[in-house]
Order: sequence, then C-alpha cells, then structure tokens
Amino acid sequence: MFVTKWTKTLENDPIAQAILTPARLYRADEVATTAPRKSGLYGWYFDVIPAGIVAADCHRQGAWTLLYCGISPKKPPTNGRPPSQSHVHQRLRTHFGGNAAGSTLRLTLGCLLETEIGTILRRVGTTGRLTFTNPGEQLLDRWLHAHARVVWVEHKTPWEAEHALLASGLPLPLNIEGNPCAAFTAPLSALRSAAKRRAEGMPLIGDSGGPRRALKQVQG
Repeated sequence: MFVTKWTKTLENDPIAQAILTPARLYRADEVATTAPRKSGLYGWYFDVIPAGIVAADCHRQGAWTLLYCGISPKKPPTNGRPPSQSHVHQRLRTHFGGNAAGSTLRLTLGCLLETEIGTILRRVGTTGRLTFTNPGEQLLDRWLHAHARVVWVEHKTPWEAEHALLASGLPLPLNIEGNPCAAFTAPLSALRSAAKRRAEGMPLIGDSGGPRRALKQVQG
C-alpha cells in the first residue's frame, strides 16, 4: 500500500486516528443526542465533493471523504479576554443548523454550492450580517443532512491536535485558517471574498437567516 508522509506521521497519534479511522460516522440528526458537551476535535466527511474542490488525495472511509477538521473551543486568547466556553456539541449544531455568519464551514460550502443549490450570500437583518438568508440556509441544511457525516474525539487542548493534523500534510481542502496548503486556501479565500464583495453591493434584506422558518412547499 502506498504510504504518504502524513500517513506515517499520524500513524501513532491516537487523536488523529480517532478522526481517520472512526468506528462510525454520525448524521446531523444524531449530533443533538450524541455529541459531547466537552472540548474536542471533529472531522467532517462527505459523500459528494463540492464543485471546485480537488479531493483526489484526501483520506477516505468507504464512500466518505474527509474534507474538513475543526475544534471547539478555540485556543484561549492571550489578550486577557476570557476563553470560549463552547464545546463540540454546540459547535456541531451551529455548523449543521446555524448560518454563514456563525460558521466558516457553512460560509465556504454555501459559496461553493451556490450554482448547485442556490445559496447566495446577502447582507441581512438590522446589522447587515452575511448569511444565505433563512431560505438559503435551509437549502444548505438539507444538503448537509444528506451529504455530510461527522466524527469527534474529546481533547483538552484541541487546537494542538488540529495543528498536528494540518502540519502533517493531511489534505483538508475546506480548512482555511492554519492550513499550510496554499493550493487549497487561496481559491477558497478568493471565492468567499468575491461573494462578500457582491453582497456588499446588494440591498440589505430583512431576513436574518436565524431560527428556521419552514420553506413553503412547492405545489406539483
């Protein structure tokens, strides 16, 4: 079997192996009752690769491809501010059911999937937050519920585990912050910046993209 540098680097790392060789992957509807309310690292697997993402060298588990890793909480600030009280359960629920203003993963995926599912970034509410609007965020919810699965591992200092994964060379094409691979980060950063510039030039709309309101059913 061909062994990549990152495979060798991470083979004796139990935290990395928990992400790379999970006993199972969890659906969005399982997160609320299963994900821990503790600090940790999580990995996102997809059975569909968004257009524009090169995943040929990414790690796979059967039909599922690892494209992103994240942590909760973030590394404590050094400016005297209190550390985040977030945890894996809270963060995963935000990724699966929040909005682009609160989830960099949702922002990235929505921009990548705009042509396919109709997620257009807009300035919303009274503050001009950038979301895909309530209907657009629901479209992204549906895509994530259908095509994304997650795995997690508890860790007291998850930012250290995340750094080890990224530094190993493990391809994580949806990670931007801390990712040393410019071939991944540069196109995504440019895509998101263009979507934000376009949104700034469009009228402010009242839909906050917050708590979900059911989409009207299309009459057949």
